[in-house]
Order: sequence, then structure tokens, then C-alpha cells
Amino acid sequence: MAYNVLIVDDSAVTREIMARSCKLSGVELGEIYKAANGQDALELLKTHWTDIIFADINMPVMDGVQLVENLKQSDEFGQIPVVIVSTEGSCTRLDELYKLGVCGYIRKPFTPEQVAELLRKVLGE
Repeated sequence: MAYNVLIVDDSAVTREIMARSCKLSGVELGEIYKAANGQDALELLKTHWTDIIFADINMPVMDGVQLVENLKQSDEFGQIPVVIVSTEGSCTRLDELYKLGVCGYIRKPFTPEQVAELLRKVLGE
């Protein structure tokens, strides 16, 4: 089964690096979608099925926390696993995110191996 991935980050470079890391993971992937902020991600989800979301915290328009809050309030998207990818990683912030339902965290800068490990863990590969 091929999994669709959504990468949400305001940095085009980070989106590309994350997409490349996902492709190197060994996990069978379908489409890799990209969004520059949480609002764009929610719009994209209306027309594209996604199995896992990698999201930054700090983005303009709608940040990662607001994105997770919106997803978890949705019957349609509330079960999509979300992994946070950020330079921000205080224990308080991570506790807040895990309470919201985030299933993983990767600190920037990340390695392809970290991405692969989380993909396999979250998707049950």
C-alpha cells in the first residue's frame, strides 16, 4: 500500500528536503503534497487524501498548533497522524502538542534516517 504524505512548512527548501527524506525512507509512497502554512494544508486536504502530515510549528497565516487543533476538531481529518518538524522543542511545548494529539516530533535539522524511522513507526511499516 502506498502512503500519501503532506509536508507543511513555510520554507520551500525544508519542504524539498523533507520530501527527499521521505522518498529515501524505503516506505512505499504515493503522492507527496506540500503546503506553505496550515490554512493551505487544510484546503489541500479537502481534495487530496493524506495518510500522514509533517508540519512545522512556526508559520505565517496558520501555524502548526492551529493546524493540529483544526484537524483534531474535524471528523474527516482528525485521525490523520501529525508529526511536528521544528527547531522549537521545549518540554512544555512538546507536552502541549502531544496533548493535542501529535504522534511524533523531529527536531530541525533532521536526517533522512530520523524521517524514515518516524514514517515506519507511525504508519506501522
